[in-house]
Amino acid sequence: MDKVRFTQMKDGTKEEYEFLTAHEIDHTKHTARRLLKALVDLDEGLSGYQITRLGHSVQSATRAWRDGADTDWVVAALLHDIGDIYAPYNHDEYAATILKPFVREQCTWCVQTHGDFQMLYYGHHLDGFDQNKRDRHVGHAYFDDCAEFCERWDQASFDPEYDDLPLSFFAPMVEEVFAREPYAANVIRSGERLPLTDSAVAAERAQM
Repeated sequence: MDKVRFTQMKDGTKEEYEFLTAHEIDHTKHTARRLLKALVDLDEGLSGYQITRLGHSVQSATRAWRDGADTDWVVAALLHDIGDIYAPYNHDEYAATILKPFVREQCTWCVQTHGDFQMLYYGHHLDGFDQNKRDRHVGHAYFDDCAEFCERWDQASFDPEYDDLPLSFFAPMVEEVFAREPYAANVIRSGERLPLTDSAVAAERAQM
C-alpha cells in the first residue's frame, strides 16, 4: 500500500489506519531535525535587534549550558522563541506546546509564560503594556524559576559580542530530548523543581 483509499476518515479500514500509524511513527522520529531547520529559519525573522532571533536562541542556550543547566533547561532555552515566525502573538505558548511532551513540566511552564515575565524589562516604555504582567502568576510553584530563566538567559541574550556556541553544538541535545517517550512520567516529572544552575557543572564545562 502506497496510499490509503478513503477520502473520508470514517471510511478507513483497520489495515489503512495501521499503515498510517506506521508512517506517523516514522515521521515523529525526525522531529528534532525539523526543529533545528526551523531554528535556522529564525535568521529570516524579526529584525531590529543587534543579533538575529537565531542568534538570540543560541546565545540563550549557551548561557544556560555555561551555567551548568541540565539538558531540559538548555533545550528549553534554545527553543523558547521558535514560534516567533509562525505565532508572533503567542510565540511562548507555541514553543511550550512543542516542548510539552518531551521536557520537564517546570521547563514547559517557564517557556509558556516567559512572554509575561519579559514585560518587566520593557513594558513601562510602551503605552498599553503592563510591566508587571508576570504578577498574575505570583504564587505559582515555578514563578521564581521563570523569573530566573528570563533574567539569566532571555533578557540578557542580545549581545553581538558574546561568544555563542554554534547551533550544531546543541543538535545532539535536541535529538536526545525529542527521542524520548512522549509524556512519560519520568520525563514530565510533574511538580518537581530542579535548579537552573549548577556551579560544579558550570566549572567543569568552563574547562572544556
